[in-house]
Amino acid sequence: VQLVESGGGLVQPGGSLRLSCATSGFTFSAYVMRWYRQAPGKERELVAAIGSAGGSTNYADSVKGRFTISRDNAKNTLYLQMNSLKPENTAVYYCNAAGLLAWGQGTQVIVSS
Repeated sequence: VQLVESGGGLVQPGGSLRLSCATSGFTFSAYVMRWYRQAPGKERELVAAIGSAGGSTNYADSVKGRFTISRDNAKNTLYLQMNSLKPENTAVYYCNAAGLLAWGQGTQVIVSS
């Protein structure tokens, strides 16, 4: 199982980023997929989740209305569109397939002026 996150970077408050998670080694279309994040000194937390077919999504209250999770099952890729970013969104973002004990290296998001 491989999960490779990308798309992070430095962005000003109010800006946007689109994260991607390229996957391989498992049947991507069969799994609920999730984005997590871990800020310095804090525990990893769930940000968003999407059903295997993409029709069901859930978000942490802190990102509702600003973040959008999506997936392309033909490309085995998960996405997270992040808009109206705030400094408190600074973290390393990880993707995960529900039930699989596999993590990528994460992608760093820094929101700062």
